[in-house]
Amino acid sequence: MRIHIATDHAGLDLSHHLITHLRAAGHEVIDHGPQTYDALDDYPAFCINAAQATVDDRESGIEALGIVFGGSGNGEQMAANKVSGARAALVWNLSTARLAREHNDANIISIGAREHTIGEATGFIDAFIAEPFSEEERHVRRIRQLAEYETSGTIVGKNVDEK
Repeated sequence: MRIHIATDHAGLDLSHHLITHLRAAGHEVIDHGPQTYDALDDYPAFCINAAQATVDDRESGIEALGIVFGGSGNGEQMAANKVSGARAALVWNLSTARLAREHNDANIISIGAREHTIGEATGFIDAFIAEPFSEEERHVRRIRQLAEYETSGTIVGKNVDEK
């Protein structure tokens, strides 16, 4: 599987570890940065690039997931979710990692690098990658509604106020 990763200075050590770990597991890893430590770097572009590449790959039929992380993972998740078609989930334990894939078909995982050990974060990512989407109708329906709102600004028949 192709894995797109991005971080900021807060996650650089985790990034280096993950690149090695994921490649050893047989994944193709594409690092969207940063490459070197800069305490003043900004995560949005790194995370948006990883999210866009993930969405583009999946739309092209390439099996791909994304991983974004920073101090808390919150801003990185927000940045990734600005990309149309991205479904980035903030994960803080094994259950949320699995459910993000199983119920939400999340294509990007976001983790707070300062909130977890490297071992914990690696475990969350491995669980996320391994968990398939359930394909249950109720989950498919809900994801379809999110995509509808993303493209049209409404969800027909669901009482969403139009823009």
